[in-house]
Amino acid sequence: MSTLIAKNETLLEVALAPLDFVRQVGLVIGFSLLTALAAQIVIPIGPIPITGQTFAVLLTGALLGSRLGAMAMIAYLVEGASGLPFFSGGHGGLLHLMGPTGGYLIAFPAAAFITGAFAEHGWDRKFLTAAAAMAIGSLVIMLSGWMWFSLVMRTSPALTFFISFLKFIPGDIIKIALAAAVLPSGWKLLRR
Repeated sequence: MSTLIAKNETLLEVALAPLDFVRQVGLVIGFSLLTALAAQIVIPIGPIPITGQTFAVLLTGALLGSRLGAMAMIAYLVEGASGLPFFSGGHGGLLHLMGPTGGYLIAFPAAAFITGAFAEHGWDRKFLTAAAAMAIGSLVIMLSGWMWFSLVMRTSPALTFFISFLKFIPGDIIKIALAAAVLPSGWKLLRR
């Protein structure tokens, strides 16, 4: 491993060094917009669609790190809650954020933070550890979404388990595998 790469840095921190304030703001805004774009990839499968958002959230955390990743997701939520059509299927507004899918959305900053914290400790350098970090972040999103959906729909968590959790596992495995494959490849390119 190269001595130029510190253990507590993410891929983008190394690639774009020095990461000054202007670059940090640009990355936060850019990744919030990437998440908004990924939200427009929608596969309708019931009251909760499959979207590209979780892919973007996990990749954001891994690339930006815990602090900037969480900030990008907070910016995304503020943009969407303010009425911009940034949520799935071009929706926006505070009511959408408080709706049945709100639990997934409000977990985005925590998931990006957790995934980013693992990346800052070197978990993004190998496929298996990157996938594990992203799986933990994805689990945070799915658990929050499941519990929120049960609360909003006023049903028991057991009744909503399939609708709001179980059916998303295959898609999340694919998204995690794709996102986790990007990171070690990026590190190999940087070492050249």
